[in-house]
Amino acid sequence: MSSHFLQMSCRLLLAIGALLATHISVADEPDVEAGRARAAVCHACHGPEGVSSNPAWPNLAGQKSPYLVKQLKAFREGTREDPTMTPMAKPLTDKDIEDIAAYYASLADAPECDAAN
Repeated sequence: MSSHFLQMSCRLLLAIGALLATHISVADEPDVEAGRARAAVCHACHGPEGVSSNPAWPNLAGQKSPYLVKQLKAFREGTREDPTMTPMAKPLTDKDIEDIAAYYASLADAPECDAAN
């Protein structure tokens, strides 16, 4: 083989590799819009904007994504148990969890309660 052919082949392989790496990297990024859609079932307890109207249920708006991922995976895997959350988290894929966490992390923090009221 000629050295020119080898150089062109190497350049082509490098370009393909770079494109694949970019595609894989983008595909792994959490999708806030997909998280919003997947979190629709969460609104009943955690509110449509991630702010719960019941003090028994936590506000999720503005929570850090890694924290939410950790908690949802713990519910899903049974290392953290709750009669409501465990069955809700069971069918979630890792991608679902990442997307849901990104959605809630993208929301504004819940307003602070005024202690005087």
